[in-house]
Amino acid sequence: VQLQASGGGLVQAGGSLRLSCAASGRTFRRYDMGWFRQAPGKEREFVAHIRSGGSISYADSVKGRFTISRDNAENTVYLQMNSLKPEDTAVYYCAVRTGGSGTLYYRDEYEYWGQGTLVTVSS
Repeated sequence: VQLQASGGGLVQAGGSLRLSCAASGRTFRRYDMGWFRQAPGKEREFVAHIRSGGSISYADSVKGRFTISRDNAENTVYLQMNSLKPEDTAVYYCAVRTGGSGTLYYRDEYEYWGQGTLVTVSS
């Protein structure tokens, strides 16, 4: 599975961005998808996931501001980010788990990763 993330950029605090992650493969609808982020000098952390069945979970730090969604016809997962804060500055990565079970909160649960897209929020 190959993943291509896009949509990052520079935005002022309070602004919005929408990230996209296009996946290869004919069984995208069966994949669990996640977004993680990594700020400079920090560990990569969970942001949000959406399961193949549609259930969703968010990190507390983004709850109420970010929305994850998927379009199975387009093999794409999105991350709509509103009310952005300087602390949201990071490289954002999408990831996929093609099968199995688990919480989807941990990096090791995912099999494939995109290349990352940089989000910079200025104060």
